[in-house]
Amino acid sequence: MLPDDRRPIGVFDSGVGGLTVLRALMERLPHEATVYLGDTARVPYGTKSAEVVTRYSLANARFLLARDVKLLVIACNTASAVGLEALAQQLPIPVLGVIEPGAKVAAARTRTGRVGVIGTPGTVRSGAYARALKRARADLVVTSRACPLFVPLAEEGWTTGEVPRLVARQYLSELATTGVDTLVLGCTHYPLLQGVIAEVMGDGVTLVDSAAAVAEAAEAVLQERGLLAAKAATPPAHAYFVTDTPDRFLEVAGRFLGRPVEQAEQVDIRPV
Repeated sequence: MLPDDRRPIGVFDSGVGGLTVLRALMERLPHEATVYLGDTARVPYGTKSAEVVTRYSLANARFLLARDVKLLVIACNTASAVGLEALAQQLPIPVLGVIEPGAKVAAARTRTGRVGVIGTPGTVRSGAYARALKRARADLVVTSRACPLFVPLAEEGWTTGEVPRLVARQYLSELATTGVDTLVLGCTHYPLLQGVIAEVMGDGVTLVDSAAAVAEAAEAVLQERGLLAAKAATPPAHAYFVTDTPDRFLEVAGRFLGRPVEQAEQVDIRPV
């Protein structure tokens, strides 16, 4: 008998950026139900300490566990960088972050061995991508750059035109001269700015979005553990929760998910 585990996949992020990861999961695993939590009351995580981000992440995980999720995806680069190990040790379900899958893809795609990483200050400061890339391929030369203004640009919908182009040039012009041939988009907001990022970096640079790699890893974990959901007569349910008023989340969510989000429930999550 084929497995048919109808429990949802749990996904959390500090805000809306993680919806790009949820989108990839929905596309690759169309029969799976999901529960998404955006910790919008405490966004952004990228400027906070590792200890604080880990506490928030554990609280988010407990909330999703209470909704009987079978797999947890940390759809936040900062939380993946500093909180993945703690969550993996403390939770009774498999946990995936966005860093390791993206790093493996980048290591496989680079031709020259020179890889760039862009992300929030917290993600870059952690060095998590550089370590993951080196684990995947020890001879890589990794250059990282923090691009904090990309997040508000993506959320405001300023993803094309002169303003994001100028910001991208300011952040990336020097990086483009280092010889990197592969660039990891180390923040879930950055895929919305792929056009201007690619324009500044040039045609010879391959952009790596971790979302697709995470979805592939999620499918492999569910398959290995017999946790995949079978196709059902009715579409799977997708629930959305936020920790601040949902108005802003609902306003911008469709931009990241590629489909409208009609409803999100506000919840109070208190870190221990």
